[in-house]
Amino acid sequence: MSLRNFMYHASWILPVANAAGKTEVPLLVTNSCRDTVWPGLFTSGGTGPETMGFELTTGSTRNLSVLSDWNGRIWGRTNCTFDGKGVGSCGTGACGTSLVCSATGETATLAEFNLEAHADQSFYDISLVDGYNLPMAIQIIPTNGTSVPPSNETNLICAGSLQGFDPNKNFNPYNTTKNPYYGTTSTHPLSFDTKMSQADISHWCPWDLQFHPVEEVGNTRPPFDPCLSLCTKTGKPEHCCTGKKHNSAKTCKANYYSKRAKAVCPDAYSFAYDDDSSTFTVPTGTGFEVVFCPVGRSTVIKKTLGGTSGARSLETSLFAILAGVLIALWFS
Repeated sequence: MSLRNFMYHASWILPVANAAGKTEVPLLVTNSCRDTVWPGLFTSGGTGPETMGFELTTGSTRNLSVLSDWNGRIWGRTNCTFDGKGVGSCGTGACGTSLVCSATGETATLAEFNLEAHADQSFYDISLVDGYNLPMAIQIIPTNGTSVPPSNETNLICAGSLQGFDPNKNFNPYNTTKNPYYGTTSTHPLSFDTKMSQADISHWCPWDLQFHPVEEVGNTRPPFDPCLSLCTKTGKPEHCCTGKKHNSAKTCKANYYSKRAKAVCPDAYSFAYDDDSSTFTVPTGTGFEVVFCPVGRSTVIKKTLGGTSGARSLETSLFAILAGVLIALWFS
């Protein structure tokens, strides 16, 4: 039984608590691309998975687990070659010369997680802040003891490449009841972008930001067209939202790269202060599946729900934290 069929018939997976009181959380990585992908992982806090990099052939899923305090990211590396000692190179997403990553990678689409963020909530997102290389989806895996929002508020898709992109602007994956679509059904359907055409998808990356520069001749683009962000290319504070003059939402605005990235993937982070239209939340202990090259179109969950997702926006979550602190002080 595939994961999606299993998720359709099971509402929870039993979590395991470790000695430190943290919950073991399922973390699945699936490759739906036509070619092999080499996922890279990086842990910036908490207890991460047992491996930080591996080969994932087309159509396969790797079952991992992390603890509920994990803070980290996952991305896909492409066109890699490694020897028997795990030393080699990748076309995109390289984290040095090792199969197993010990640092963050180069330009790539990112799945970012902060599983023990605030108020018993896990924060997660798809980020194009550093650039783009592969389409990506994140869907939640409900676990026993977690009451999760409807899956059409939590399962997001970024379809920024022609691979897997459905050109039908009225795309409807719910015409069949045989399988759920990335954890959702016609009862709680996902909302999709209706503006992007095949031409838009194949030409959204600005010429000057192409990861593999090609001569600008008409509208010709390579089939695989990874994209640098303006921050990654220039490193300038005004493009990276850094430095005293550019380190706030008031002083750092979307640039021409982030505007195009946001148009292609409305639910993804496009620059550093894109929080409220890009951060998703679910109760801590919820599991996740990261899918490379999902089939369909980008979701517009935030727009449909008016900026909220997972039952609460980032702003609402922070307000709840402050309210809890004030109540605790009042009764202390």
